[in-house]
Amino acid sequence: MSANDDIIELVQSHADGDDKKFYTIAMQIAAKAARLGHTQFAQELRDLVTELRRKTHHEAQLATIKTRGELESFATISYPDVRLNNMTLSPDNQKQLHNVVVEQRQRDKLMLYNLRPVQQLLFIGPSGTGKTLAAKALAGELNLPLISVRLDMPIGDAATKLRSIIDISQETRGVYLFNEVDAITADGGGARQAINLLLQFVEDDYLNNLIIVATNHPQSFGYATLRRFDQVIKFELPSGDEIRSVIENRLAVFTPMKASWEPIVAAADGLSHADLAVAATNAVKRAVLNGKIGKSAGDFEEWTEYLCHELEERRKFGKGEGV
Repeated sequence: MSANDDIIELVQSHADGDDKKFYTIAMQIAAKAARLGHTQFAQELRDLVTELRRKTHHEAQLATIKTRGELESFATISYPDVRLNNMTLSPDNQKQLHNVVVEQRQRDKLMLYNLRPVQQLLFIGPSGTGKTLAAKALAGELNLPLISVRLDMPIGDAATKLRSIIDISQETRGVYLFNEVDAITADGGGARQAINLLLQFVEDDYLNNLIIVATNHPQSFGYATLRRFDQVIKFELPSGDEIRSVIENRLAVFTPMKASWEPIVAAADGLSHADLAVAATNAVKRAVLNGKIGKSAGDFEEWTEYLCHELEERRKFGKGEGV
């Protein structure tokens, strides 16, 4: 079959909505190109087909989940494109999260020896220190949907919603993130039903889902509860080196490398990752609008003043929105 025939068939399969045939012909074109020595084009085409297949699968899966309209008020479903290397993490957290990814990716190998990968995680730490972002990164690394569940609702509603999530988990493998758990634990005895359901979900999951419970107040959980999790990961406020890394990662090419970091780190002490990100974005917008984009020593000095000012404003404002 000639190249022209391949193109005609490719277009026709697309017009017919025959995805399977479309992908098959595209891969055949890639194979022919490789045999002719056009290796770069062939690889790019293969990669494109692989990505299109992945997106089609994701869209179909999301559409299936979203047909359950009752979830819209308390859960969000997405396929994050965040990765662990997009985050500023402490060495310990980097290692812990990397190990989770490795075990999940090689779960079949572990199961050959009657072992199972880590599945239940408890994230603890102040607001804005990266708990939610870490959950997104794990979903991105594992190419799984992230089902993020809010539990800041009346206790009776929380129990009902949890039952819905348990039903979905039996149909859809994913990363299930339970946020605002403190809203339940703060209710004392009235929260027992919802907490018991959540812990049952944590313990009884058998579909190799990754379950993440996030809390700002670990003291709300007793030791017996903590033991139910495979791993507890503590997120802390950024240190000096991490402060600089957060700001540089947030702004990329906009960050003046010659900025005076000592006063910046001092002004940022005690703020969360989220606070740093907001302050840095505000500072660079101000610098751009004033034409101070790193063309001279004076620009660096003024940019430093902008950032220190914004950090102080975040301190007055309080903790930033969660990340």
